[in-house]
Amino acid sequence: MVKAIVGANWGDEGKGKITDVLAAESDIVIRFQGGSNAGHTIINNYGKFALHQLPSGVFYNHITNIIGNGVAFSVENFAKEIRSMQEKGVPMPNIKISDRAQIVMPYHILLDCYEEERLSDRKFGSTKSGIAPFYADKYSKIGFQINELFDDMDCLRQKVKNVLEIKNALIVNLYHKEPLKEEDIFNKLMEYKEIIRPYVSDTFTILNDAVRSGKKILLEGQLGSLKDTDFGIYPMVTSSNTIAGYGAVGAGGIPPYEIKDVITVVKAYSSAVGAGEFVSEIFGDEAEELRKRGGDGGEYGATTGRPRRMGWLDLVATRYGCRVQGATAVAFTVIDALGYLDKIPVCVAYELDGERIDYFPSTTKLKRAKPILEVLPGWKCDIRGIKKYEDLPENCRKYIEFAEKAIGVPITMVSNGPKREDIIYR
Repeated sequence: MVKAIVGANWGDEGKGKITDVLAAESDIVIRFQGGSNAGHTIINNYGKFALHQLPSGVFYNHITNIIGNGVAFSVENFAKEIRSMQEKGVPMPNIKISDRAQIVMPYHILLDCYEEERLSDRKFGSTKSGIAPFYADKYSKIGFQINELFDDMDCLRQKVKNVLEIKNALIVNLYHKEPLKEEDIFNKLMEYKEIIRPYVSDTFTILNDAVRSGKKILLEGQLGSLKDTDFGIYPMVTSSNTIAGYGAVGAGGIPPYEIKDVITVVKAYSSAVGAGEFVSEIFGDEAEELRKRGGDGGEYGATTGRPRRMGWLDLVATRYGCRVQGATAVAFTVIDALGYLDKIPVCVAYELDGERIDYFPSTTKLKRAKPILEVLPGWKCDIRGIKKYEDLPENCRKYIEFAEKAIGVPITMVSNGPKREDIIYR
């Protein structure tokens, strides 16, 4: 059985906790796309962790954790995350890195920073993790696969030389910065080689064998539907495909027809980091109050620490996001944060050029869309600690059921607190 856990919206939906909970009954957990540009926050007996590349199964000793070939792999951040876990007393997990994964190079991060600087007020709001330059190189066929570090060194040196001819032309002539040195880049690759040597594996064969033997496999996606490079709010998207269907490619070794369950995570309100269209966004004191109460200690980016943009639950975007993912079930998260409100606005449709629509339009039209809100009664109490759905306040249940009907996918899990045990099953 292969399950995927993915986000319905802009990311930051609480996927880390849901993966952490479902990992308990899994054999393998895989990160299949993205890189260090986003994080999954997990709170457990060891403390609070923001995992940027490590799969969320690393806190269980029975799990094989795989970083798939689709990941933008940062060796520095991988080493940093391992150290951070060990410092907090977490036993060393079983980690395998695909030998087909490609490496985020130092110049990817430099180019990301240089480009945001050049764009100034037209910038994308990048996390400056090197993701866009990384994927540009991957599809230009000048990226470095991990397996290249363990083969012919003369070929590797020549490739470094060839790549730097391109990169230095850009760095010197467009950005007016100092050129990179071939020896520095080659030596950095040799450092990377020694750091990752114990973990590099043929994960394609491992996963293919696991599927054949009936292992329970969990695919863990990064960000959400609206940040997908094809189906999101282009161009203010990430540079990878965030949808469950890509899991069969980015994990490697899993046939697409083996993905049976797609658990799509939806936050009970909306939040986003970075630029881009956000129809239900709110501002000022109203946004700050929700930001302060949201998440597991406020709505701030797990990677950047930036205050997240805030908004009400957008059922138009969420329904679209679930359809893009092929959702079979929804995990509804952070509903406890809304307990302070007398009334809760929900975006049920858009107004586009004077007409009401209930579909999610392409970006050029989305820029002109305005939210149509319906106001639901709040429940005005703390719901943390409640374990049974029927024990939730009536207005809280009505809010969940209103969302479920509009989304068109059953809500099977409700998260009512940041801890692993704060989960209600329906």
